Amino acid sequence: MTRRLSPLAAAALAGLAAACSVGDPLVVPATQAPPHWANADNAAVSWPAPDWWRGFGSPRLDSLMAEAAAGNFDVAVAVAKVRQAEAQIAVAEAGLFPTLDASAELTRSRASSAMTSSSASTTRGTPKPVYSTTHSTLASASYELDFWGKTAATVGGAEASARASRFDVQTAVLTMQSGIATTYFEILGLAERIRLARDSVRNAEAVLAVYRDRLAAGTATSLDVAQQESVLAGQRATLAPLERQLRQDWNALAILVGRLPAAPEDLAESLGGIQVPAVGAGLPSELLARRPDIQSAEAALRAASADVAVARAAWFPSISLTGQAGFQSLDLAKMMTHQSLLFSFGPSVTLPILDGGRIAGTVEQKRGRVDELAQTYRKAVASAFSDVENALVAVAKARDEVADQTQAEVTARRAFEIARSQMAAGTVDVATVLN
Repeated sequence: MTRRLSPLAAAALAGLAAACSVGDPLVVPATQAPPHWANADNAAVSWPAPDWWRGFGSPRLDSLMAEAAAGNFDVAVAVAKVRQAEAQIAVAEAGLFPTLDASAELTRSRASSAMTSSSASTTRGTPKPVYSTTHSTLASASYELDFWGKTAATVGGAEASARASRFDVQTAVLTMQSGIATTYFEILGLAERIRLARDSVRNAEAVLAVYRDRLAAGTATSLDVAQQESVLAGQRATLAPLERQLRQDWNALAILVGRLPAAPEDLAESLGGIQVPAVGAGLPSELLARRPDIQSAEAALRAASADVAVARAAWFPSISLTGQAGFQSLDLAKMMTHQSLLFSFGPSVTLPILDGGRIAGTVEQKRGRVDELAQTYRKAVASAFSDVENALVAVAKARDEVADQTQAEVTARRAFEIARSQMAAGTVDVATVLN
């Protein structure tokens, strides 16, 4: 027959269950994904693959990524932090188990002869010092009952911190990969711009030579020569900043792959040989599960919530079981015998009475930390959607810019061909063609 609890017993058990749950309930801020991307051509396109950079078809970029995977400093730091976080889990879990210590001690002591009575000194002469040797072996055990869930909350917080550290590694890897790709493409672009700048300098020098010949022939003025000299000086002035930026980008790339800066290497590739892969936005609803920075922010929020439970548990009694057993004797021959046996066992309860508001202040500080990380999580979510929209806008506008620049190149080339035909017909001179 099943016994039913009395209302008083049921109320007592309910109160006990509530008392054992000392933490605040975790509330992850609600997030809502937009139904579609505002700047995406096709939102159903799949997400980039983990080795997304291979879509550019650059063997040098592939080798840089492989080198950075083994040598990047930021990723190595993030991995080391994961090791620390996982070790902290082991430290926290130790509180769930009893501790057992063993000790052995040998003590040689001499009693003070000056502590003997004066009568003994007169009747028996000067007292002799008394020596004694104590042998002891002890084993001590202790266990704190996790009645209020303090240790369990500590373990949960350590596990959440470890998850955040693992997501931070993924963030570091993505940051490294995007940094390498961006820097390498900037290097290719700068190399192309430097080549074009040098071509422009040579063209300006050729035009200047034509004007100087005309000045000598009397068909040009000194103003024409001075203006062209100014153009040449301006063309030459563009080279130094480009070369400086190229050197700096090479140094930045060296740090990204995990080696010391060195002299720029010869480029076997150009921007013209780089493929442009299709950019997929994916579905907005999948973004939160794919962004490691968002997952890291959520894990950090969970760890902070566990810290609140740990702080609140300090208000409740601490119940411990301690025991000690061993042997102690003045005679080594009597060690490990029944006469030398000693032991003690007993529970202990510690309850804070007055602490000057330390526990309350700690709880409030931990709750403030939870509120801070909740806002950090909300910002990470909003920033993630903003990052995607910004990237989609950049891709679309860059595509338009490439189309416009291509048209400008076609127009300029057609003007050059017309000028060259007119020069062959004798209607314009070489200065017009060079310009």
